[in-house]
Order: sequence, then structure tokens, then C-alpha cells
Amino acid sequence: MTQPLLIEHRDGVDRVTLNRPDHLNALDPSLIEALNGYFAGLQRDRSTRVVVLRGAGSAFCAGLDLKHAMARRAGQQEPPGVQESLDSQRRIAEIVMLMRRCPQPIIAQVQGAAAGGGFALALAADVRIASKSARMNCAFIKLGVGGCDIGSSYFLPRLVGVSVASELILTGRFIHAERALAVGLVSEVVEEGQLDAATAPYVDAMMAASPVALRLSKECLNISTDAGSLEAVIAMEDRNQVLCSRSEDFSEGIRAFLEKRKPVYISR
Repeated sequence: MTQPLLIEHRDGVDRVTLNRPDHLNALDPSLIEALNGYFAGLQRDRSTRVVVLRGAGSAFCAGLDLKHAMARRAGQQEPPGVQESLDSQRRIAEIVMLMRRCPQPIIAQVQGAAAGGGFALALAADVRIASKSARMNCAFIKLGVGGCDIGSSYFLPRLVGVSVASELILTGRFIHAERALAVGLVSEVVEEGQLDAATAPYVDAMMAASPVALRLSKECLNISTDAGSLEAVIAMEDRNQVLCSRSEDFSEGIRAFLEKRKPVYISR
């Protein structure tokens, strides 16, 4: 049986591939469980420092596998109860919460469709790089449910502002690669087949950072997004800088800078 999630670990980088290309990498129970298990396992993983998330085939992720969901419901005598539905809903939402909680930066490579839950996965990443074929939308509003789902109403306004977020959430219309770049939703748009090459400089820059500093920087960004004041943000930044300055990495970073060479960090 084909594995729904492929994980390739090399030199501190996990390349994680949604592997249901015949279904546009739509989220079925096996892929949902695999994603939850993978991101939960990163919380105390010191061997993985950067994650690259991508989809096999022509799409990133087409969202929930509706055919599977409807077939499952057709076999039930009664519609699922509130608690069962809430549990299923939360199991998908847990993926994006785990993505934000894990200390490793996540780079999403978006090609083709990133719809509904697939869009949510891309939004939960730290950096998004798109190919020219990328098209993303909040598909939920077109399916008879609310447009706010799986963290979309949290992530989108913070990334693109309330006006564009409202447009996308309330209409379900697609945002294509070039406009996504213009509104700051993605960092770069590249030709088809060039996503790996375009991602490499981001990975290299992150891997060149002190491991502890990289983790603390993601944590600080997460907290600062919802901080109540400048003072709260500065308190977190001050704590992190003092922690980093007491590590062996700091001494190595200073020596490498003065000696005009790349630092060699050993702490994880």
C-alpha cells in the first residue's frame, strides 16, 4: 500500500511529501493521521532543523477528500453526531496547530491547487514559495459551510490584511501565483519544476543559523503575532537574546564572523 506521507531526512532537513497524487493529495483519514503524527513528533526532535512541505504530482493539496467523506457517510444509517463531527473537524485542525507549535521553520512549496484544507496547510507554514501554476482558495464557503475553517480566519488577515482576507474567505475565489506574490502571501514565484532550486537558498540560510537561535526565533514570531504590547514583544526578544548569548553557538558565531568563515554549530 502506498504511504500517504513520504519523509526524506538529510543533513538536518526533512522533505515531507503529500503522496496521494492520483487524488491531488486530498486529505483522507490516512493522510490526516500521518500529518498529525509527523508534526507531533517534531516537538522535541533536535535532528530536524528545517522542514520542506510539498505535494507529489501536479497539486500541493486539493483539500478534504470529499469523495471519501461522502462514501463513508453513505454507509452510515444516521448522520454523525455533534461530538463525532467535532472530533473529525478538530483532527484536521490539529495539523495546523502542530505546524505552528513545532520549533522547526516550515517552507511550503505550492504548485497547482492548494484549496480548502490544502490552503490551510500552506498558510500554516512559515514561508511559501509558489510555482506559476499555483492557485489557492478558501473552498469552504462554496460547500455550504462557513468560509472560516482550519485556521484560515487567523492566518489570512495576518498575512494579507483584513480586506483581501475578507474577499478570499467570503467568496471562495482563487488567488493565483502573481497576485499572491503582490499581496505578500508568497515569498517568490518560479517556473514549473523550479521549486526545489528556489527553496534551496532559504534552506541554506536557515541551516546556517544557530540551531537554538532558529528555534527561538520561530517561537518569538509566533508569540509576537498576538502580543498585547511592544513591551511584551521586547521582553520575549530580550529573553531569547540572553539565552542565545550563553550558548556555545554564540561564541562560534562571533569567531566565524571575525575569521570571515561559515560558523560550525554543534548544539542542537
